[in-house]
Amino acid sequence: MSKKLEDIINVAMELNLEDRAQLAGTLLFSLDEPSESDVERLWLQEAERRLQDFRAGKVKGIPAEEVFNRAIAAIS
Repeated sequence: MSKKLEDIINVAMELNLEDRAQLAGTLLFSLDEPSESDVERLWLQEAERRLQDFRAGKVKGIPAEEVFNRAIAAIS
């Protein structure tokens, strides 16, 4: 947990019950639908992780021809 997050939590815990409930609701609501930039950022992180795994030899690539053959077979 980052120091900034820890500080925010400590301040939030000092709020009265009603304000904490409102804060919790606001935070939960913000998780329901991530913004387009959040989605883009998360996919970029995932792509970078997958590339690192590939380069480190943790996963093997599949030749494009095989990928396309599988895709065609799946929709046929």
